[in-house]
Amino acid sequence: MFGDLAGLFAAPAAAGTCRCGRRIRRRCCAPRATGLTAPRPRTTRCGRVSPSRGARRLAGGTGVPPGTGVGGMAVVMCPLCSDDEDVDVVRRLEDGGRVVRHRCGYEWRDAAPAARRNAPATHSFGELAARFPKAEDVEPGVLRRVARLKEQYLAVRPDFDPRVAAYWAEYQEIFSPDGLRTCDPRRLKDFANSEVGARPGNQATFNSAWNELGDAAAGESTRRTIEYLLYGPDDIPLGDRLQRLLAGTESFAMTGFKEALLTRVLCVVRPERFLTILKYTTEAGGKREIARTVYGLELPAPESVNWTLGRLILWSNDLLLSLAGEGFVNQQHAAAFLWWAKDRPA
Repeated sequence: MFGDLAGLFAAPAAAGTCRCGRRIRRRCCAPRATGLTAPRPRTTRCGRVSPSRGARRLAGGTGVPPGTGVGGMAVVMCPLCSDDEDVDVVRRLEDGGRVVRHRCGYEWRDAAPAARRNAPATHSFGELAARFPKAEDVEPGVLRRVARLKEQYLAVRPDFDPRVAAYWAEYQEIFSPDGLRTCDPRRLKDFANSEVGARPGNQATFNSAWNELGDAAAGESTRRTIEYLLYGPDDIPLGDRLQRLLAGTESFAMTGFKEALLTRVLCVVRPERFLTILKYTTEAGGKREIARTVYGLELPAPESVNWTLGRLILWSNDLLLSLAGEGFVNQQHAAAFLWWAKDRPA
């Protein structure tokens, strides 16, 4: 019996060597199956953690990635996904660096080992924004094709809903600081369920929360949500305020008043900047899908990046607005063109 137990808990053969020369060992996975103990990270007796599978692949299967120094192991990580798994070397550069690609499809230049050891561990807001795709990243042939589509689209006189201008002017007043303080709460609920100018989709979650709270409490929560989005603290950028409301970080954030409605508020208050495309990504086609199908740009998936959805919403809007260019009556007209172009085969 004891012999069987000893075999159950015995460590397997070493899976590699550490820089200190000792063998890397790990506990058998059998105890986890029996529920007797939790699995442990792969470590050596000197306390160093074994490199991840992605790091070992970059090292050509040696178990120690290039750029390893005395002070610690440098792991190549996708700047979009914060993930070091399945990173492949595309080509090596003369200065000792290399071009690598993550499984998400993002490709970047990885610095030489000495430069990588001195690189900062985190990226500033400006650095992250600089990594986001730009209009100049679009292939010239794609730009020529979209220009032909735009010429074709603008040849037809736009058919605007005559209610939009008056409706948006009314809500621009309601969403002013004074208007938010004095408006009838029901006007805020009406806005969430209206499709004039931009369609936010089904708002069942918002409506259920409103009905449960009642007009007074729900109106106050919605009022504070909009006020924070538009006029929040100056030291918190708009993209980060948007993210806090999306994530529910702020205790006053109204349940269900999320991406589509928050973006719709921005479209009403700042119609010169915001396209009436209310979601970053959807199966039917959001900003991310339009960027891919119309311009051939791959924007980050919101669940795989460390930039936050709030920032991606703003950056993708500004990118598409720049690419759409001049010639449209307003941003609703430009958004309608992008929706139309999305369904035109290359």
